[in-house]
Amino acid sequence: MCPEIRPDERLDQFMEGRLKLIQSRDGYRFSIDAVLLSEFVTIRPEDVVFDIGTGCGIILLILLLTRQAGHAFGLEIQESLASQARRNAVLNGFEDKMGIILGDIKNPPLVKKIADVVICNPPYRKAESGRINPDQRRAIARHEILASIDDILRAARSLLKKKGRLAIIYPSVRLVDILLRMRRYDLEPKKVRIHYPALESDSRLALIEAVLGGKPGLEICPPLIGQGNFSI
Repeated sequence: MCPEIRPDERLDQFMEGRLKLIQSRDGYRFSIDAVLLSEFVTIRPEDVVFDIGTGCGIILLILLLTRQAGHAFGLEIQESLASQARRNAVLNGFEDKMGIILGDIKNPPLVKKIADVVICNPPYRKAESGRINPDQRRAIARHEILASIDDILRAARSLLKKKGRLAIIYPSVRLVDILLRMRRYDLEPKKVRIHYPALESDSRLALIEAVLGGKPGLEICPPLIGQGNFSI
């Protein structure tokens, strides 16, 4: 049975119909950033994956559909998005492997040291920078209004098992800042890939994977152009 689709929502299909997704008609909708991050992160068989700020659950759904993740959990502060993520889990047959928690990253109602992988597509525009979208859902997803990058890194350190991995996507112009901040939380950057919208364009995003308590040694991966290998 198809879960409820509310009047302000729509049902979309991706990946040649293999993935169905309930999203807002006019509010927050997932972007290519989430897709790039789901392709970049290292996932090992039966990993427990935790997505901070899961939105409609798109990253977890892709990982469960295309990788060998064991169980997936998402934390979301906005009730409407948490509801979409729960219904999307049911819609795609992952209700037994995907759990959604409604809560605040600053005070997460979570057990420590439970995750092999933490993943996050954070709101990376500073709260005071640029025009704030009048749609609250979009504003919270794009600007550091309810959570800062330090809140995210602190939560990741708390959730990860020893040698667990954090994967995050961040503006390339703030790459030095995020790498330095990771080390403050004992998250050692191990892999970086720079994203370019087109071959002749300047870089836009950096995908970073860090290991809790890892040894120094950074791999710079080949550049990522456009949408990479993942087309939805």
